[in-house]
Amino acid sequence: MDFETFVQDRTKQNVSGEDSTKMTTREEVLAYGLSFPDTYQEAPFHDQNWQLVRVAPGGKAFLWTYEMDGHIRINIKVDPEWGRFWRRKYAAVIPGYHQNKKHWNTVILDGSVPVSDLKLMIAESYDLVADSPTKRIYEAVKQIPRGKVATYAQVAKLAGNERMCRAVGNALHKNTDPEGVPCYRVVNAKGELAAEFVFGGAGVQKKLLEADGIEVNGNRVDLAKYGIEV
Repeated sequence: MDFETFVQDRTKQNVSGEDSTKMTTREEVLAYGLSFPDTYQEAPFHDQNWQLVRVAPGGKAFLWTYEMDGHIRINIKVDPEWGRFWRRKYAAVIPGYHQNKKHWNTVILDGSVPVSDLKLMIAESYDLVADSPTKRIYEAVKQIPRGKVATYAQVAKLAGNERMCRAVGNALHKNTDPEGVPCYRVVNAKGELAAEFVFGGAGVQKKLLEADGIEVNGNRVDLAKYGIEV
């Protein structure tokens, strides 16, 4: 599946009832940014117009807020491909103001961008900046070689915490880079595939695994044959 097809499907899944509301105030944006672990607010320039949300330790900012031309604006970090996608999708999303325009976007909070997409952008900015479990999970999945599979527990162990199997599932569900992070190579403890593979629908995971040279029998992979050792 190419990037454009994937993001169209991903953003459709992201639509919820909350899209009928707006997120246009600084207070709403800051409150959402501060809902992430280990975050704090700061006004670093001795100018109250600039309010940032940073991640500790390290103090890296993932959310910048400021008012300009009558609207609150936010700067958020992006994967370059996602950054271009959001700019094409919404006129209110533009290259990052006063920041690296390849890796940062500015969003004008004029009410035209759905709340769900705003939250998705902010969450992805957090993941890019923070040393988050999601980031470590993706790096672990990248270690699964072609022709092999890993269980959720094995991915959790590779990511540094054997107890976060559920977090592995959640991270793979929102994977924004299915080609770079081959989450189809992750199966459950019995070697069973997902009932409906999130990136493309039922049957896609099976086809991708078979393209890797892995035999799938009865919706199950032989872990003794194809499983990795951790």
